[in-house]
Amino acid sequence: MHVKTDDKVIVITGKDKGKEGKVIAALPKVGKVIVENVAMVTKHQKSRAQGQPGGIIQKEAAIDASNVMLVCQKCGKPSRYSIKRLDDGKKIRVCKKCGEQID
Repeated sequence: MHVKTDDKVIVITGKDKGKEGKVIAALPKVGKVIVENVAMVTKHQKSRAQGQPGGIIQKEAAIDASNVMLVCQKCGKPSRYSIKRLDDGKKIRVCKKCGEQID
């Protein structure tokens, strides 16, 4: 999967096109991600404990990982990345536009 948890991404297609947010969770088995304040859905929740109220809550739904694009921290633009291997064998992600290290 091309995005990880805590990456800053922008939605490139769908009803929330253009919105930016941080990846809350990445679900690689199903190829989806959950991005904060994107794809908000309403959920009718029953109260489970005595102190917990029930009601209608807003929460983020999972969207397909192919609908988001990584945003570079340095240039602030959505961009693809390449994988560069360091001398010690460690792999890092590098922005294709500015060449800055992403991880």
